[in-house]
Amino acid sequence: MIYGIKAIAKYLLGKDCAGRNFAVFADDTMIVSYPRSGNTWTRFLIANLLHPDLDVSFTNIENLVPDTAAISSRALKKISRPRIIKSHEYFDHRYPRVIYIVRDPRDVAVSFYNFQRKYGQIDDNLPLDLYIADFVHGRLNSKSWGTWGENVASWVCTRGTNPQFLLLRFEDMLKDARRELLRIAEFMAVPSSNTNIERAIKNCSADRMRQLEKQEENQWAATKKHRKDIPFVGTATSGRGRAQLSVSSLQQIESAWGDLMASLGYSLASTDAPTRVLSAIR
Repeated sequence: MIYGIKAIAKYLLGKDCAGRNFAVFADDTMIVSYPRSGNTWTRFLIANLLHPDLDVSFTNIENLVPDTAAISSRALKKISRPRIIKSHEYFDHRYPRVIYIVRDPRDVAVSFYNFQRKYGQIDDNLPLDLYIADFVHGRLNSKSWGTWGENVASWVCTRGTNPQFLLLRFEDMLKDARRELLRIAEFMAVPSSNTNIERAIKNCSADRMRQLEKQEENQWAATKKHRKDIPFVGTATSGRGRAQLSVSSLQQIESAWGDLMASLGYSLASTDAPTRVLSAIR
């Protein structure tokens, strides 16, 4: 009973975190991914596409494309509709339209390792190999979102063939941002002139995103209270995981999720990793 009273009080005061507990509307579009998979970049691209008259930045992104992990349920309810909302949640049947971004888990692991060092969630001296074991076995503080494999499969295997589900690969976005942004625009039925597409891509280049972060790191809620020597905006590259991780760490990741990785087009470094193609993803 006391817990219920506290939860109600937090909601009324706007001090709760929306998380999974917010009102979903039929005209919502959700941008979903496991952490460190390109979700922030995607929300900036979409915000720039939808608001060509605005200078999209870290100081206004939460009003344009709010993050369920950084906004209260009441504040989220007040966002003008139709809403575009960022989430890292595993499958939620209420989400009516979903853009899901997937990234090679080997790269995700390295990026998440640095991210969690930035936020003081792990010790700076934690060896990367030990971190990978926690990453694979779901022992991180992000465990409420599931492991990489659980989060990805929960969406791809349930919604993969649904016309209201768009699957993007971070690597494809890096390779041809214009093509992938056009796919997003078509999926959302948003007018997409060449001028607006090119403007959005230019405004969301990795260099410009890093510049914006540097200028606004003391104003954005996600960075202002955290260390500044490790940037929030990462390297925006692919293949870093395979280059930096030990053979043992690569084997752990690929043994856990090799079949899912192969189904998503990620080649495996370990010869003994499973390569069964999941029929639901074909």
